[in-house]
Amino acid sequence: MKRTLLGLAAASIAGLAVTAPATSASAATGDFGPDTCVQGYVWREARPSDHVCVTSAVRTQTRNDNAAAASRWTSGDFGPHTCVQGYVWREAFSGDDVCVTPAIRSQARADNAAAADRKVSARLWINRYTVPPRDNGDGTSTTTSVDDIPRLKLSGDHYNFGQVKLYLRYNTGRTFWTGTVTAAAHGGFVGGSFGKKTGVFDCSGPGRPANGYAQAYDVVSGRWSARVPVRIGCAVL
Repeated sequence: MKRTLLGLAAASIAGLAVTAPATSASAATGDFGPDTCVQGYVWREARPSDHVCVTSAVRTQTRNDNAAAASRWTSGDFGPHTCVQGYVWREAFSGDDVCVTPAIRSQARADNAAAADRKVSARLWINRYTVPPRDNGDGTSTTTSVDDIPRLKLSGDHYNFGQVKLYLRYNTGRTFWTGTVTAAAHGGFVGGSFGKKTGVFDCSGPGRPANGYAQAYDVVSGRWSARVPVRIGCAVL
C-alpha cells in the first residue's frame, strides 16, 4: 500500500495524549542518577565514592570491616597496613587495604564483576515488525493489517521488575502514543526486560529524518531511558 505522511493524522492513530509522570518522591528506590541500583540492592560504600550495588547485608558487613580496619593492621612485609594472620586486603577498589577474611574479598570481587547488571541503566531500543496474514485453515487468509508497513516495537532491559511506561513523542514534546508494560526476567537480558508492540507505523525512510523520539520511564526508581530518535506521524491511505 502507498504510504503518505500526514502529521495531522497522528492523533487518530495514537488515540491518546498524556503528560509525562513526575518523578515520585515515594518511589521504592528513587533516582540517584546513572548509579541507581535495581530493587534489592544498595551502594556498598567501601569509600564514599563506591557505588557498586550490593545487598544490604554486604553493605553492613562493609561498614563493620571499615570500622575494624585499624585493629586488623600490623607492621610487616607490606608495611604498617599488613593484615594480621587470617585476613587479606579487601581490594574492593584500587588501594583498598581494609583487612577482611578471604571469603569477604572474594565477595567484593564478585560484586565488582556484577556491578553493571545491578544498575537501572534503562536501556531502550527499537525493533520493527509487520502484521502477517491470518490463515483461515481453508486455503484462504485474511489479515488485520491494512498494509505491509513495518511498525515500531519498543524493547528494553536493565529496569526494575514492575511497571515501565513507554512514550512516543514529537520533538516538540507532544505525545503521539503511550503504553505500559511490565518488565520481567527473560533469558538473555539483564534485570527487568520487555518488548512492546506499539502498532505505530515506522515512518522513516530516505529524506525523512527523525521527527520524534521514544522514551521509557521506570516507575519504581523514577529513572528515564535515553531518547531514541524515531519518525512518526504517517497514515496509510
